[in-house]
Amino acid sequence: MQKLLLTAMIVISVLMILAVVIQPAKNSSSANITGSTEALGGRKKARGLEAAMDRVIRVLGVLFMVIAIALAKLAL
Repeated sequence: MQKLLLTAMIVISVLMILAVVIQPAKNSSSANITGSTEALGGRKKARGLEAAMDRVIRVLGVLFMVIAIALAKLAL
């Protein structure tokens, strides 16, 4: 059981890293230079690929935490 959870944790970790790397940038470099209002806290609602990647990262993060807690309980 512990080996299965460790393997799942490694796979989820790699998938989470890939999802974060593939995720599109949330702001443009010109907004950073000019100091537009979006860069100061205004946020558009995520759509399309950005929204999907955001959901994928959240789900992978929750799975990672659940597996980490399960491994901690098994270690006791």
